[in-house]
Amino acid sequence: MDASTRKRLAFGIGSFLLPLLIWSLVSYAPFIWHPKVMVTESGGVDYFQIGMLVDKEMFATEVENMRQAQQALPAGTPANPIYLPAPHEVAQALYRGLFEPLQQTDTLSMPASLWHSIQIIFWGFLISSLIGVPLGVLAGTYVPVGRLAEPFIEFFRYLPAPAFGALAVAILGIYDGPKIAIIVIGTLFQQVLIVANTTRKLEPTLIEAARTLGTRRLQLLSRVVVPGILPDLYRDQRILLGWAWTYLIVAELIGTSSGITWYITQQARYQHFDNVYAGIMVIGLIGFVSDLLLARLSKTLFPWDRSQERR
Repeated sequence: MDASTRKRLAFGIGSFLLPLLIWSLVSYAPFIWHPKVMVTESGGVDYFQIGMLVDKEMFATEVENMRQAQQALPAGTPANPIYLPAPHEVAQALYRGLFEPLQQTDTLSMPASLWHSIQIIFWGFLISSLIGVPLGVLAGTYVPVGRLAEPFIEFFRYLPAPAFGALAVAILGIYDGPKIAIIVIGTLFQQVLIVANTTRKLEPTLIEAARTLGTRRLQLLSRVVVPGILPDLYRDQRILLGWAWTYLIVAELIGTSSGITWYITQQARYQHFDNVYAGIMVIGLIGFVSDLLLARLSKTLFPWDRSQERR
């Protein structure tokens, strides 16, 4: 491992350690925030229960009231609100969610919920790519196609995909169809414009030389344009796949609730916020790891792409 690789690795690790350090300080250092008090002894306060979270001002008021009434004083330790669990609590929740059976019977386990969400992402992004990539290449290669398609696409991409939720349910039913449709709507029009822009960046001299040599239109696409933009097109798809994950949360709230979104929503309903954070983090982990794998695969697929050397 050379010096530049070690330096890049150190910065990559540091980008995760810094937020974790801030989170740990807020969680474990009582003098930084901790606006609540966790009751350890209820004393003479009849409505205090052990483990109950109380505002500092309310706790101080009750301590003073008990002191004046000459009753047993309550005791407590500084604590954060229930919606901000400590890192170790989230880590434990992540382990339980992945490897232990779920206690609630109205919610699928975390692995089952994730698998369902991954299928929604797969089919939504596949359909979007099957339409968006060819149309984007055509729009970027042939000016008449671009002038015909892009004005409407520019207009449509500003329409929020979730606004089509009710229409998608009416047409496709309440199950996975409308969820897939929302991901398609959310990524397709962006995909066409990005792919078209990438196609236009291809060296014009290559296209002119191919036309001079008598290359036909289909051959121009298959032998010149597509091979020339493949590395950039691959990177575009990696970015757009991340956008598909951002639409997943909204998509899964449409129709029948399912997937990792339903898991997170149910855990929030029970105020199991450590499970909520664990569910959110596992989405990020899957996206991050898959992007790393795709980036590593690109070096094998496109060894001639010099832009990868600067990453």
